[in-house]
Amino acid sequence: MDDRPRSGWRRLLLVLVVLTTLGWFAAPQLLGAAGRFLVSDDRTTSADAAVVLATGIEYYPRLIEAAALYREGRVARVVIDGNRKTDTVRWLEAQGFVSATTWDEDSRRILELLGVPRHHVLSVSAEDAYDTVSESRLVAPALTASGIDSILITTSKSHTRRAGYIWRRLHGDSLTIATVAAREDPFQPDGWWHSGRQIRWVLAEYGAWLYLHWKLLSAAD
Repeated sequence: MDDRPRSGWRRLLLVLVVLTTLGWFAAPQLLGAAGRFLVSDDRTTSADAAVVLATGIEYYPRLIEAAALYREGRVARVVIDGNRKTDTVRWLEAQGFVSATTWDEDSRRILELLGVPRHHVLSVSAEDAYDTVSESRLVAPALTASGIDSILITTSKSHTRRAGYIWRRLHGDSLTIATVAAREDPFQPDGWWHSGRQIRWVLAEYGAWLYLHWKLLSAAD
């Protein structure tokens, strides 16, 4: 009886066992590297202002981080933006809807609570900001018009690298730009795959990178 088919299956099984074992031990390192790549934290630098990005997730940790940078003397001002308006919101306003307060009041109150005086907060209305690219294009002109030459972008940990890339690519000729990851942001680069919410963040972030480069390539054609 020919034992070659049986020995071939044994070798294949052995290879699969070895590969599975290697994958089991290597997976945390590979996944951790994927999480750490997304984080770009220039925590040792200073600038004219901290810019709190409004688009994306986990906004309040960004405000808290900007206030901390102000208290540490790393920035002299804090810039917030918002007031996004969809077609539905504009329709409601046309019917007579008026908000109970200005769009920036809650953020100003939080910053004031955390030690940032109101006169050191610059509010930029960015009604059509729906992603990092559009937000940067609406906010950057207001920064230069206010005499701000250098900024620390405060944003969610997993958003820092892409945000810095976009801002430098679009506005690096007029602004000195660094990114600071919000310390209170819950993202865990070395354990994100244990949280369903953080898995969605990572998948969305890498998807956004792919979409960004697709747009850049399309624009170059």
